[in-house]
Amino acid sequence: MLFLRPLRVLLIVFLALLAVTRAFAADTYQVLHTYPHDSQAFTQGLIYLDGHLYESTGIKGHSSLRMEELETGRILQFQDVPEKYFAEGLAAWKSGSADTLIQLTWQDHTALVYDRSTFRLLRTLPYTWDGWGLTQDGKNLILSDGTATLRFLDPATFRVLRSIEVRDRGQPVKELNELEFIHGQIYANVWYSDRIARISPATGKVLGWIDLAGLLPQSERSSTGAVLNGIAYDSAHDRLFVTGKLWPKLFEIRIIPEKSFGKQRMQGAKSTAQVPSVRTGSR
Repeated sequence: MLFLRPLRVLLIVFLALLAVTRAFAADTYQVLHTYPHDSQAFTQGLIYLDGHLYESTGIKGHSSLRMEELETGRILQFQDVPEKYFAEGLAAWKSGSADTLIQLTWQDHTALVYDRSTFRLLRTLPYTWDGWGLTQDGKNLILSDGTATLRFLDPATFRVLRSIEVRDRGQPVKELNELEFIHGQIYANVWYSDRIARISPATGKVLGWIDLAGLLPQSERSSTGAVLNGIAYDSAHDRLFVTGKLWPKLFEIRIIPEKSFGKQRMQGAKSTAQVPSVRTGSR
């Protein structure tokens, strides 16, 4: 039976290669349109609503809430955030006649609730975790805090209704950042990564990855902190927009499923293993 040993070795090698391929498999993208974006905006939250972009920008003393024109990047409405706050994720929430924007703060454990039409601050809501990303599924707000945990919150009180731990092949996925709810899934930036995770809101399982490596070349990034962070979805026209902190551009992209570009990947298409480990002191 000695002739079976080489076959066994080949089978082990094949299975190992298959596991590696699956580990790094990801959807890729096609850029449909490129739009201007304020290169001074430290993007923390991004949504598209009724024909306009709404953006939350961070850094203490420079945080803001903005409404922007997609095609030109022009700021149509602007609200400074009090200097003591480091603004983070952003979500829209409408209940009855109240049409609001909810903006997280990083470590101040305070959510700022604005009237959407006037940007007038209506109230604040306390919470006990760091605030990173925020989105909503039509029933609840969904909050990330930089860990592998996503919390589903009552929009009126910020009371936790349930939580999930995000895992990929059994391993927790940490540093979940800006969030967007798209086609029944949670899309999440992973901080300092060029990848977006697609997450099941029921189980926390990572359903797939979108690899955006090369979307904005390193030569066009002003600093190590200029990382991918910003996902907005136009549900009326099925358009997906992405940008990053301090990026001079915002992109409308089409997702190309992993199975559709196997040949490109074999020819050296965008690597999905690029997850830089560099960190800075600012979020």
